[in-house]
Amino acid sequence: MASKLLAVGTTNAKTAKNTRPTSIMYLAPHTQNSKGVNVCPKASAGCAAACLYNAGRGKFNSVQQARIGKTDRYLSDKKQFSFDLLHELTRLNIKAGKTGVEIAVRLNGTSDIDFIYLIKKFTGVDVLEKMQNLVFYDYTKMIAKVKRYQPVSHRYKITFSKAEDNDAYVMKALQLGAPVSVVFSTSKDEALPTTWNGYRVVDGDSSDDQMIDYDEAVILGLRFKGSKAERVEAINSGFVIQA
Repeated sequence: MASKLLAVGTTNAKTAKNTRPTSIMYLAPHTQNSKGVNVCPKASAGCAAACLYNAGRGKFNSVQQARIGKTDRYLSDKKQFSFDLLHELTRLNIKAGKTGVEIAVRLNGTSDIDFIYLIKKFTGVDVLEKMQNLVFYDYTKMIAKVKRYQPVSHRYKITFSKAEDNDAYVMKALQLGAPVSVVFSTSKDEALPTTWNGYRVVDGDSSDDQMIDYDEAVILGLRFKGSKAERVEAINSGFVIQA
């Protein structure tokens, strides 16, 4: 029997803070798979260096190997992977319907793939239409993905992620009304800036699913989680904004 693709959100320190029950899927990011295929196609050098892949449970080899296994499974047979993912989402939707509690689903915990599109392509099922007890959300560096799903009411909320090389797309995402995540040099005990480039900054570290609740262009401010030396390097690269 194939291993489950979706994990319970409480396994992650940030999604554990969510106001909704959450399921999240973790693949091995960037090119960290046996085929060397990049599952984060727009990742910048700064993004790859600051990736939280090794944070929390992800630093344990058994967890990394499990995520690589899922990634290889996806790359080997995208059609079967899409059917397997649809099966899990269907069960999750039924569960949410029985409990009467909406479940949040993040399909890209450590990847940037349009699984909503792939499921529809291979199975013919539009999960945004059929899974009314689920609400989907993701971060992305693909402006085309933002355009495709912005706005889609409450079913799929996408936050565009700022990097050191995509400022033009940052402004485009904001103009489209999408939230944008920005990593600041602020430490965990410090307050984030209140505004950035004229847009309101909200605390993106307070919960992972809060982007679902914003129907306006806001900045999801994130604190840099690395060491002091890594922070300096990230600031110099332009990936992290000096607060």
